[in-house]
Amino acid sequence: MTLRVLYFAWVRERIGIPDEEIETTAATVRAFLGELAEREERYHRVFANPEALRVAVDQRLCDLDSPLADASEIAIFPPMTGG
Repeated sequence: MTLRVLYFAWVRERIGIPDEEIETTAATVRAFLGELAEREERYHRVFANPEALRVAVDQRLCDLDSPLADASEIAIFPPMTGG
């Protein structure tokens, strides 16, 4: 499947692009982030510790073990803080 991948905040800064389309066979968010970590060094630095990230699949927050079946978009960003 092809996923539109959106990067936000320091994830975007370290990857160097705001978004891209990626072909994947990953079944879960965790597996997809693992694929990203293996792409090249800049991706590895960002995705080596997936627990440090937050993810939304098709605009819904999800955990790392969420399935990607039928997904079209994944957004990746650092944890949010607020006040």
